[in-house]
Amino acid sequence: MKQVQRGFTLIELVMVIVILGVLAAVALPKFVDLKGDANDAAMKGVAGAASSASAINYSGCAIATAASQPTKCKVVNDCDDIKQALTGGAWPAGYSVATGTASTTNGTSMTCTLSLAGYTPTTAVTFEVLAAGN
Repeated sequence: MKQVQRGFTLIELVMVIVILGVLAAVALPKFVDLKGDANDAAMKGVAGAASSASAINYSGCAIATAASQPTKCKVVNDCDDIKQALTGGAWPAGYSVATGTASTTNGTSMTCTLSLAGYTPTTAVTFEVLAAGN
């Protein structure tokens, strides 16, 4: 009777290790800069929230009875003022906004630039703010 051997040869095992090494070398650069991508996405999220808060605040200020309900209308004359229009005034820690051209004319659009402490985005993150409450 002939004995049947089972298992992998040394050559087969080495080839599998080589193939896995090549795949890892190709895939690794795609996962190296995940922190930068996460910071970019977070900055875009904060910019979107600020832009939405500006539009909602402007709409609240346009209501005739807004003067009697200060929770619906915050005075926004520059980019930094939008922080108070966010729900509960909750501006994320570490973020700052560069004040663009200030305006006291309701409905005037201002372009604001967002920055995050300790991080420089690949492209500038900007959003629009509408002057309101004047």
